[in-house]
Amino acid sequence: MKRISVSLDSLDRGSVKRITGRDGLAGVLDSITLAQELGLHPVKVNAVIIRGINDHEIETLAQFARERDLSFRFIEFMPLDSARAWLKDMVVPGREVLGRLASRFDLRPIASESVSSTAKRWAFTDGRGEIGIIAPVSEPFCGHCNRIRMTADGNIRTRLFSVTEHDLRSLLRNGSSDDELADWFKSVVWHKEARHHIGEPGFVPASRSMSCIGG
Repeated sequence: MKRISVSLDSLDRGSVKRITGRDGLAGVLDSITLAQELGLHPVKVNAVIIRGINDHEIETLAQFARERDLSFRFIEFMPLDSARAWLKDMVVPGREVLGRLASRFDLRPIASESVSSTAKRWAFTDGRGEIGIIAPVSEPFCGHCNRIRMTADGNIRTRLFSVTEHDLRSLLRNGSSDDELADWFKSVVWHKEARHHIGEPGFVPASRSMSCIGG
């Protein structure tokens, strides 16, 4: 293992407990320190920004990234929460996040790693740390997303918001050949949905929450 991603939505102990249901801030911070001490790079930290809950910490989280030399991602709130509490008004658009950060820090844009990159990235001009913004709600990038996901129970999801899953586990346990698996994957990917419909009439939430899908 060369790199790691960590979820950290707040630097306030009470807010972390409210968001995650666990009193785990100290453990997350210790884990970030340990990952850096072990030489993992980059150490990427993800924060889902929710209006009225942790949006007041945007600048503080960015400062934390700069001080600790982290690759930090600000992610728009998507309807993947297990409590089904998502409301469009709770989404803090990526442009708003960038505007606030640009008024506080000197940032320079970083070229995308590939056309399928989901984050738009900026570096602090002093060279310590970077921030990225992932804005799937206000600025969808479905057209160039090349990702699929495998759940812990062996199902393939072609999109986070899929309502259909594809059973890979049975194929593996039935002794399918590599060629058969390759053909199966091609068929699944060719039927990948064109885009999500978040905020549109008739939108159907994903069949599992993010904690069950896996990040």
